[in-house]
Amino acid sequence: MSSTHRQLVKKAKIWVIKIGSSILTQKNGAPDFKVFVRLAKEVAELRKSGKKIILVSSGAIACGMYKMGLKKKPTQIAKKQAIAAAGQITLMDIYEGVFSKHRLNIAQILLTREDLENKTRSLNARHAIHELLRLGLIPIINENDSVAVEEIRVGDNDNLSALVTDIVKAKLLVILTDQEGVFTADPRRDKKAQKISLIESMNKKVHALGQDTHREQSTGGMVTKLQAAEKAAHFGVATVIAHGHASGVLSAIAKGQEIGTLILPKKVFP
Repeated sequence: MSSTHRQLVKKAKIWVIKIGSSILTQKNGAPDFKVFVRLAKEVAELRKSGKKIILVSSGAIACGMYKMGLKKKPTQIAKKQAIAAAGQITLMDIYEGVFSKHRLNIAQILLTREDLENKTRSLNARHAIHELLRLGLIPIINENDSVAVEEIRVGDNDNLSALVTDIVKAKLLVILTDQEGVFTADPRRDKKAQKISLIESMNKKVHALGQDTHREQSTGGMVTKLQAAEKAAHFGVATVIAHGHASGVLSAIAKGQEIGTLILPKKVFP
């Protein structure tokens, strides 16, 4: 990764950070409080450095499943909506607790695809998010799973996070996952797989590198992360896909260190 590419990341002022369920929950589905605490500390440090941070957080359904003692995600829409509604309360309660330690307040925003595609509603969402940032709060966005049916779903928070970058005019999308980045093959199956540090443009070969997730509480896997990166690139936004369990990952990205996989935007932002 050249110094030019590192500067591209370092100078980004508005970040959208997507945090996956695989990062926020333990193998048994329980919320991983240590991860929440660490990420809140890292976000607080970014805020002190002058960055404006918007979180797109998964975990509502995972928290709901754990709260209700469920091992398998139900297929019925009404049950999934109920689980999401129950879990969203737990998720936001955890976030409020960990961010309050840094004297930071949070705000919840739940969106559907209609909110993003309708010009008036997306503009309203933009104004609301920027006002929250102006007031010093941290917007935490999730898809409104408790009311969204298939026809109005974005489908996953990876793609939602990319669409949010366009709404708020962010300059960097960070996707935290349970992999160190994009690999030449699935590193869980192929020991010879190598991490790709830089992707200059998205194409069919890059998309073919995506692997679906194997966790019950998660949605999308690397496939949707690459879809999100392509959307963000179209909006002129750089994307970093990195390991959410790596201590200091956000600080390292902010310093322009070669961590994770950087996907360049189609046009370099000023």
